[in-house]
Amino acid sequence: MPDRLLRTLLFSTLYPSSVRPGHGIFVETRLRQLLASGRVETKVVAPAPWFPSTHPRFGDYARWAVMPAQEVWNGVEVLHPRYGLPPKVGMTAAPLLLALGAYPTVRRLWRSGFAFDLIDAHYYYPDGVAAALLARWVGKPFVVTARGTDLNLIPQYALPRRMIRWTANQAQASIGVCSALMDVLQGLGADPEKLYVLRNGVDLERFRPLDPQAMRAELDLPKTGVIVLSVGYLIERKGHHLLIEALTRLPGAHLVIVGEGEEREPLTRLIQQHHLGERVRLVGAVPNVELARWYSAVDVLALASSREGWANVLLESMACGTPVVATRIWGTPEVVQEPVAGRLVADR
Repeated sequence: MPDRLLRTLLFSTLYPSSVRPGHGIFVETRLRQLLASGRVETKVVAPAPWFPSTHPRFGDYARWAVMPAQEVWNGVEVLHPRYGLPPKVGMTAAPLLLALGAYPTVRRLWRSGFAFDLIDAHYYYPDGVAAALLARWVGKPFVVTARGTDLNLIPQYALPRRMIRWTANQAQASIGVCSALMDVLQGLGADPEKLYVLRNGVDLERFRPLDPQAMRAELDLPKTGVIVLSVGYLIERKGHHLLIEALTRLPGAHLVIVGEGEEREPLTRLIQQHHLGERVRLVGAVPNVELARWYSAVDVLALASSREGWANVLLESMACGTPVVATRIWGTPEVVQEPVAGRLVADR
């Protein structure tokens, strides 16, 4: 039995908060399970970009502006230091700006008595690179978890690719939510002995089959006919627009889209263009604790993404007894392995 618990400092811009409760919920989910082991104590540093205005027209930026500097989220202390992110130079400078913005908070935590043993960073770029700088400045080891576009998109750019490679070589370990991401990191020159795959799980108490007809009635969905569900941020790479287009070839079928994001207005126009207002429903954001009702009410979950690391929505849907159709990309073949669970298609 150790003399004391392992103290970790979770570092990531992807973490839920009072103003964005669904943001990075998968990071919190893993932390919650780690804390349940009784072997770890943790504080979270989840930086947010500095922004001067709280006007709603600025969307996410306005929400960042009202984010508290400190809060307790589901029993865990979470600190939100601000960092500058100038336009046009953001991609290149983000790791350094992120580290500089967070350093006073990290140092203050240490001096106040939280002598952490390890920095646990999530998302390789810019968060992981920033964590590597912080770890060097405070003389502590760090690990980084890769989750998707941080390795299946960002390494296409030369300077971020070099910084990711440097970070992988400095880290005590790199963790991927699927094997495909660790293959990328190894291809960049990372030591394979320091690469680990830790796939996301699913909360089977939260995600379980519910009565379909009862859920359709509760959610005001059609009692009969095929209903397709799409869950995710309303951004282009999630492919919601493709599902709307596909519905024009499926007379009688209905589509429900759960999520919020920058593509809401274009999707609304596309629905109107195809006269699908009676068959497509944009629900908006739904709390994670309520998603099981939607999965259980529909016939199939469709994920038309162009890039994913490990799509949690696939696990959640299958746990509710609803089959899936998804693109065969990155970690999805590792999620959907049995025909009874769903089908994978070659491209969008």
